[in-house]
Amino acid sequence: MSDDGIRIEEVGSVEKPPKARVESPSQTLDRKKDYLEGFLAQKPAAPAAGEPDGVLYEAVIAALKEIYDPEIPVNIYDLGLIYNVEINNGHALVSMTLTTPHCPVAESMPGEVELRVGAVPGIGDAEVNLVWEPAWSPANMTDEARLELGML
Repeated sequence: MSDDGIRIEEVGSVEKPPKARVESPSQTLDRKKDYLEGFLAQKPAAPAAGEPDGVLYEAVIAALKEIYDPEIPVNIYDLGLIYNVEINNGHALVSMTLTTPHCPVAESMPGEVELRVGAVPGIGDAEVNLVWEPAWSPANMTDEARLELGML
C-alpha cells in the first residue's frame, strides 16, 4: 500500500485481446439475411376509407373539386372554401365558408355541396356546416388556383 491508502498491484503479463474478424467479400455476400429485411419489405397499412388518403375521403374531395364558384373560375376546394371533411360510418360532415357573407350563392352553394357529397358511393348522408370564422382570404387558395387566376 502507498502512503495515501491506494493499493498497488504489479502484473507480470496480460492476455492479448482477440483480433477483429475481417470477412472477405464472398463471406459478406453469403451472410444470412439481415433482420431489417423483413421490416423494410412490409407495406404501410392502408388508411381507413374515411380518413385522409382513404378511398372514400378522396372520392368526396374529387366531388368537391367538381363544384365551381360561379364568379371565380376555380373549384371550391382549390379556392380554399372547404375547411374540413369528416367521414364517419357513411356520414360526411363538410365545414366550409364562402368568399363573403354577401356571396350571391350563399343560399344555393351549401345545398349543392350536400347533394354532390351525398351522391358519392359509400356516403349515405351528407351535412354541410357553413362557417364564417376564420374568414376566407386569398391565402386559403392552392397554388393551382392562384396560377389559374394569374396571381402567381
